[in-house]
Amino acid sequence: MSSPFAPTEQETAALVDTFRNRIDAIRGQVRRVIVGQEEVIDYLLLTLLVGGHCLITGMPGTAKTLLVKTLASALGLSFKRIQFTPDLMPTDVTGTDIIEEDITTGHRRWTFVPGPLFANVLLADEVNRTPPKTQAALLEAMQEHSVTVRGTTHSLGEPFFVLATQNPIELEGTYPLPEAQLDRFLFNVLLDYLSLDHEMEVVDRNSSRLAGPELQACTNAEEIVKFQWLVRQVPLSTEVRRKAVEMVRATRPREVSAPESVRRYVRYGASVRATQFLCLAAKARALMEGRYHVTNDDLRSLALPVLRHRVLTNYQAESDGKGVDDVLREVIEL
Repeated sequence: MSSPFAPTEQETAALVDTFRNRIDAIRGQVRRVIVGQEEVIDYLLLTLLVGGHCLITGMPGTAKTLLVKTLASALGLSFKRIQFTPDLMPTDVTGTDIIEEDITTGHRRWTFVPGPLFANVLLADEVNRTPPKTQAALLEAMQEHSVTVRGTTHSLGEPFFVLATQNPIELEGTYPLPEAQLDRFLFNVLLDYLSLDHEMEVVDRNSSRLAGPELQACTNAEEIVKFQWLVRQVPLSTEVRRKAVEMVRATRPREVSAPESVRRYVRYGASVRATQFLCLAAKARALMEGRYHVTNDDLRSLALPVLRHRVLTNYQAESDGKGVDDVLREVIEL
């Protein structure tokens, strides 16, 4: 990512202070609506700061939509939601050209009508329920930050941040994302049930008032682009970089360094894109934690959501009841 501006040392130091203040403020605003899920909130913030996209897997009713909409409000960004269905067409996502007639001159011309993709934060709800052609239209926009309609390319505004959700049940009639498309997502985050105390708090909040609190925007699109630049300035030592490379290479069954569980249970390991994303996310995590250096703990804490959708297990793993997270935990502990 090229620098959107060229700050002096003093301006960079001021930007670091602003970053920390904004992150604290955003977390505070989100907590006014969302109970628990602190780790998931941080994953979403990390995704935004890296300039990536996030896949969320969770049961219905776990507040996926509310979480994303709340985060967009706290960030001061535009938000749109697409409910993916089997009959959704690519133009329903990207937008389309229509013919407009000038009533004064009678001339007709093509006019582009933007689709819901043209937002800073896009919630792609149940992305695995739409056919591959429509999935591809979304994933092209995620990669290129632009869409092409009738041969004309239309750029998306920055930042552009997609949160796609998948329902782990009711898989009949779905179109699972191919591995090459899954690889486009920075994280695959599992949204679990709340603890008993948190669930009681949710019930109390939603049974005692008609509407939630009005949130205050803590930042804006221009500032977030500067934060994305700042994340990339965090230094990464040779030792930590080597650790990231070794960790990802250990997920490949043909590697000498791969543990026995990987050789036995994994068909395909993670690619070099996983290493890049892991290092970038670790930089963002370090900055969010108030540090200007990356540690191995940053890598270990992010390895599961970065790798779990990039590693394919085999039939032996299914037979032995070994999930991909079980195998990855052994890799992380090396």
